[in-house]
Order: sequence, then C-alpha cells, then structure tokens
Amino acid sequence: MTGLTESIESAEQLTVAWRAMVLDRDADADVRDLPGIAVRWADSRFAFWNCITLTDQGAGADLVAQRLSQAADIMRAKKHPGFLWLFEDLLDAEARTVLAPAAEQAGLQYAFPGRGMAGDLLPIPDPVHPDLTFVRVRTDEHLRAYADLQSRAYGFPLEDGRDGLVGSARWKSEMYAYLAMRGDVPVACAATVEAQGRLFVAFVATDPQWQRRGYGEAVTRKALHEGALATGLTRATLHATAAGAPVYPRIGFTPNTAIHFYNLKA
Repeated sequence: MTGLTESIESAEQLTVAWRAMVLDRDADADVRDLPGIAVRWADSRFAFWNCITLTDQGAGADLVAQRLSQAADIMRAKKHPGFLWLFEDLLDAEARTVLAPAAEQAGLQYAFPGRGMAGDLLPIPDPVHPDLTFVRVRTDEHLRAYADLQSRAYGFPLEDGRDGLVGSARWKSEMYAYLAMRGDVPVACAATVEAQGRLFVAFVATDPQWQRRGYGEAVTRKALHEGALATGLTRATLHATAAGAPVYPRIGFTPNTAIHFYNLKA
C-alpha cells in the first residue's frame, strides 16, 4: 500500500470500529458522517468514546482550517470532553506546515501523538509467557478489571474507565478481549474485533507497576491469535500511543501515518 492508501485505511478503521463501539455504549450516540468530518461521540465519561476525525483526502491548508473550526464547534456542544484524531498523511504538504497555528486558531490544543500501524501478519502462534495466564473477558467483573487497567495506564479516574466498558454485552461476546493474569492479579489487557475485513486491535494497556516485562505484547498476541482463529482474517490494524509504539513492530506491524490527538483548550 502507498502512504496515502494506508492513511485512508487507518482513518476508515477508526470510523468503522468506533461506530460499533460508541453505539454499543449509547444507542443514541452522535454518530454522523459529515462532509470531511466523522463524528463518533457517546458523550461518555470515558474520553476515548468521544471522537471526531477529519476524512478529506489530500486536504489543503484552507480546508483543514475550516474542518478544524467545525470540529471544535461540535466538541464545544458536548457535555464531556473527547479527542479530535488527525491523520497527518491525509493532509497535503502545505496543510501540514500550518497545522499547529490552524488548530490553535480553532481553539484546540495538542494532547499527545499516535501512530497508525498495519500488517498482513496473521495468523500468529498462541503466545506463552512464563508469568501469565490469559482470561477472555466474559463477565462484568472482567470488564471492570479491563477498565481499571485502562484508567491506570492512561491516567483516568477509575469511574471514568468503568463508565466506558462495564455493562457492555458486545465486549463480552463480539470482542476478542483478554486479561493477562499474574496469579489472580490482572496486569495487562488487549482486545481485537473484526472491522471491515481487518482485525482491529483496541485498548491495549499494562498496569504501570508491571510494565516493561513483555505483558502487553503477550496479551496483544493472545487477542490477535484468538481473533484470527475465529474470523480467518489475515490483516490487522491498530492506532498506537507513543508508549505502545515500540511493541507492535515486534509482532509484525509496520508503522504508517502519524496521528495527532487534540482536545479543546481549557
């Protein structure tokens, strides 16, 4: 795939996967595909369920400035904060050079970086880690543990993470979501789900006190193995944070577009 093609794939994977996950959280969620803007907003306390992204391909500087302003207006109308995801390689060269001042003008502030990744890497072997056993998420107790790992890893209040996951039927059935257990203690988690002919990796996290032991990589491999076994899919995609980005090439993912996360200025 070319750089632009992979960027389009990465943005489409977000809009497809998030549509299902946001509507699972709130059947009345704001899910709209506007000209150049995809809204996937549950208005949840879990900020990752509140998402907007720009979808124009090869967008120039003026159009990007317009879209950023429109996106910020949508975000201001919501009760709970969320993120604008911007896939850099969807912009033309001039738009990339003016991105920072355009976001500032729209009332947005840079939150953190990410990276799209993809690969034709499936199937992969069922992983073995000497410290771990793996448990598929099937109960609300499992979901609460999964949510708490997210909150600890990303610095959210525990109740915000639980607001995003606990009670979901989809996460207990359609998602291949796994906890990595060290004895009876959940230490890491990862999930995969089918999205438009790919296996999409979502919400990998490791408890900060158990990081740098290979736990996140192991549970990601488990979610990929089981998801591929169930679906027969061969291509996988994900959106990595800076902390997780070094892990995924070891599994077989290739980095593609940079992702810029923005939120509203306080």
